[in-house]
Amino acid sequence: MNRWGEPAERPLARVWGVSALVQAIGDSLATRFAGCVVRGEISGFTRAASGHGYFTLKDERGQASLRCAMFRRALSQVDFQPAEGMLVEARGNLAVYEARGELQLVVEGLQRAGAGALYEQFLRLKAKLEAEGLFDVARKRPIPGYPRRIGVVTSLAAAALHDVLTALARRVPHVEVVVSPAAVQGAEAPAQLVQALAALTLAHLGGTPLDAIIVCRGGGSMEDLWSFNDERVVRAVVGCPVPVISGVGHETDVTLVDFAADLRAPTPTAAAEMVARDRGDALAQLDALAQHLSHRMGQRLDGQAQRLDQIAFRLTRPSQLLGQHVQRLHMAEHRMLAACQRRVQGGGQALPVLQARLMRATASQLAQAQARLEARGDRLEALSPQRVLERGYAWLADAGGHAITGVAQVQPGQAVSATLADGLLQLRVTDAEARGETAAAVAPGGAGTSISPAS
Repeated sequence: MNRWGEPAERPLARVWGVSALVQAIGDSLATRFAGCVVRGEISGFTRAASGHGYFTLKDERGQASLRCAMFRRALSQVDFQPAEGMLVEARGNLAVYEARGELQLVVEGLQRAGAGALYEQFLRLKAKLEAEGLFDVARKRPIPGYPRRIGVVTSLAAAALHDVLTALARRVPHVEVVVSPAAVQGAEAPAQLVQALAALTLAHLGGTPLDAIIVCRGGGSMEDLWSFNDERVVRAVVGCPVPVISGVGHETDVTLVDFAADLRAPTPTAAAEMVARDRGDALAQLDALAQHLSHRMGQRLDGQAQRLDQIAFRLTRPSQLLGQHVQRLHMAEHRMLAACQRRVQGGGQALPVLQARLMRATASQLAQAQARLEARGDRLEALSPQRVLERGYAWLADAGGHAITGVAQVQPGQAVSATLADGLLQLRVTDAEARGETAAAVAPGGAGTSISPAS
């Protein structure tokens, strides 16, 4: 038996040094897997100050992972920004990081192979909830500037809780903080987050009003933050009656809760600073307002005091004040009399001119009226019946004074009168014939003498 308790005929194994064994394994891997291409999802990508990139490649089921290192020269040739959950194909050499004895892939080339499974699920759920209007900006509620009570949803063991409480205690020590604990990672986290929000909602509606709620946790990979991409958690944030501030992860981490919350903070500490205005700033603003109010009040009091002094001075000598008023009254009376005299003088100078204009206008109108009267008299005279009788015509009338205009109006033996230009004749009809027949002869005075018509 040898020293390892094995049969003596079996040769002893070679004793390796740790460094030699790790180096030998690295050489074997470099020879066996030179220039291999690995397909997987990026997780935990970081860029060091030196420019080198470090990340982990995971399979789509999350059952295996491989640490990767990409030096600055190779990373500068990548034409896209590696992101959490992105499905990529990495070309490089397998090696062993001797300091920790860890297997790693030294990546020399990186190209996209499509979005990873988690990232694709993230995009699908985001599109669905966005179509429902859960991420609309119009739905966002303002965060109170001076809250009195703030709720916090996170794990009691999370460093984020300590950061939030420290920031609130520093900025607003007078604000009450209500912590509703919940797991922030793992399969049970979504249900606990929903329950924690429900507990704060119940307290808010039950007599412990909250002004804002902070949902927070520290940074991590997409898998670590996946609880905040759960649809149940997103709908619980949207349905919360209190404004919600999301402080999940670091500034580069994005979750669906960030879109659903009323305000997104890059870190948990930033969330506390956004919801609670610094007490020192508020006190400084109050001091400035108090100084401004005091200054304005002093100005107002000084103005009123000066006015009071002026009134008091005027009241101490009422006779002088009365004399001033009498003097002003005399001056006003003098100005009024002078104005009246100027008005009368101006009217007296204008009166002869107006009188001459009136006389001319009256004479002109009278002449025009006289001319119109004479013209109408001439027209009336021309139409007078006397002028017609003077031309040899006579006007016949029956005994009743009715005008005779036709033969049919008289009968033989009827008395008629004839009016001439210089007198009146009494006649009697001896005969009456229509036009074309022998004309009737009349005898003056009713003698009935027959007169033959002129030939």
